Amino acid sequence: MNRPPSFIDAFSDLAKQYAAARPRYPDSLFQTLAALAPATTAAWDCATGNGQAALGLAAHFQSVYATDASEQQVAQAARHPRIEYRVAPAENSTLRGGSVDMVSVATALHWFDLGRFYEEVRRVVRPRGLIAVYGYNWFYLTPELDELSNRWLIEPIENYWSPKIRLLGAGYRTIDFPFEELTAPPLAVHQSWNLDELFSYYLTWSATHRKVVQEGDGFITAARAAFDAAWGTPTERRHVVMPLALRFGRLP
Repeated sequence: MNRPPSFIDAFSDLAKQYAAARPRYPDSLFQTLAALAPATTAAWDCATGNGQAALGLAAHFQSVYATDASEQQVAQAARHPRIEYRVAPAENSTLRGGSVDMVSVATALHWFDLGRFYEEVRRVVRPRGLIAVYGYNWFYLTPELDELSNRWLIEPIENYWSPKIRLLGAGYRTIDFPFEELTAPPLAVHQSWNLDELFSYYLTWSATHRKVVQEGDGFITAARAAFDAAWGTPTERRHVVMPLALRFGRLP
């Protein structure tokens, strides 16, 4: 497949790890989206990755079109009878005009060519349809462990983030969003992770991967030693909270 110049492929070579380690979104999010959409006939999950959001949508919509520009990510996606996966960029979905009630973008909008993507949204989504963009950013545990996260996980990779990821860090509030804004409820991802699962998730971050490629994984070894001392038994599960950044809009 010929990828568009705007496609930033940060995750194809992490596809298997991404599928195993990335958290799923809460069902309360998809219940909200189904309630706001003008109908629940069809939804488009854009930049589906390995289908975490697509699976959530499939519980509430009759059919889900899930697209991603990465063949490797789509190959790892969980199959479901209501989901049709396609390898296609956000800006050229290959979907019919006016064919879906809503478009969902989960932790991916910051990678898009926004002008071209919004044109595609206006083409594909039915009148008065819904656009929902959302994503998780940092995670929170306990004050003690959060301090370790800042020192050993977040600060070491600060210079390796793409400038685009900072749009997510700002809750998508600094982007152009030319739709009728709808109020989004406060929502968060809740996980129960042991220490291995926490670090598996950390290794799927694009900035972590870039630092490993350029400098090696010594910083991860040091971080793991610091967490080993504070976590307790590594198999102990702790409650992890990831607040969601949310912007919902309605098309004309």
